[in-house]
Amino acid sequence: MSFPRCCFLCIFLLLGLGIELANSQHYRVVGGKLLPYKTIIVDQSGHGNFKTIQSAIDSVPSNNRFWVSIIVKAGIYREKVAIPVEKPYILLQGEGKTKTLVEWADHDNTLQSATFRTLADNIVVKFMSFINSYKSKVKLPAVAALVSGDKSYFLSVGFFGFQDTLWDDRGAHYFKSCTIKGAIDFIFGDGQSLYEDCTISVIAAPLGPGISGIITAQGRVSPNESSGFVFKNCVIDGTGTTYLGRPWRKYARVLFYHTKMSNIIHPNRWDPGHFRNQESHTTFAEYNNFGPGSNSSPQWTRKLGLSTVNWMASFSFIDSNGWLKTSLRIGS
Repeated sequence: MSFPRCCFLCIFLLLGLGIELANSQHYRVVGGKLLPYKTIIVDQSGHGNFKTIQSAIDSVPSNNRFWVSIIVKAGIYREKVAIPVEKPYILLQGEGKTKTLVEWADHDNTLQSATFRTLADNIVVKFMSFINSYKSKVKLPAVAALVSGDKSYFLSVGFFGFQDTLWDDRGAHYFKSCTIKGAIDFIFGDGQSLYEDCTISVIAAPLGPGISGIITAQGRVSPNESSGFVFKNCVIDGTGTTYLGRPWRKYARVLFYHTKMSNIIHPNRWDPGHFRNQESHTTFAEYNNFGPGSNSSPQWTRKLGLSTVNWMASFSFIDSNGWLKTSLRIGS
């Protein structure tokens, strides 16, 4: 029994596709570039596949194994957006930090209030901003973004809020050329994260006379845990005065490395918070910073060895298995 030539061609193409998928490592390679297998367009004007970001995310199959690109056209998207844990390998890309904006105004608690939640591993977000625009005389948690998945990369992304702006919850994360704005504990959580070339914008003046803002509230729970926040080649500016951080949990770990600090930094620099007289458990460190806010003598900060500083300020701190190499290249 013989098969038509077209059947052999179909089988050959199917086998070739299977080999390509098996060897793809979740992406396809075209001209040396790493590209997603599928692209979805979100456009409020109706010229895309979907009008809302959430509907585009909902269309991605659960337990997805291959990168999907969701391109979000310029505009203000007034919606809450969530990437659930069962939808990894999503590239969410806008048209610019000031052009593609996702905005909501919610409060009350950190989990419920987030404008954007990403719970899945292997997520890349580029060129857009997330805003929690809640305003009140009563200061309440109002999260702009919750990042709870592992292996997450953010490039030129804005996070705008007032209290608890960015919940860097857990997992390894890389923030490159991002803007984070807030006043109270506005970068907090137990993530293992490197912030490089980011702008930390403090809006502490509305807190009132004699009240200082707080940039970080890191939540490492034991000396054996690998988490911590590292700020490398960043800029801290804004209004009012601010502490660099306070421990959310006893073994908090934060390093500011080669960061430009304006004169808004409180002379005491760090606040022990609820862990006064337990400062020896925390790792708050500053190394080779500059600017008028870097001149005060640090209070009870940790002196780290040069090898530790260099490790924490490198990709090695957040990437022990090579995930970042792919995330940096996907879709570009």
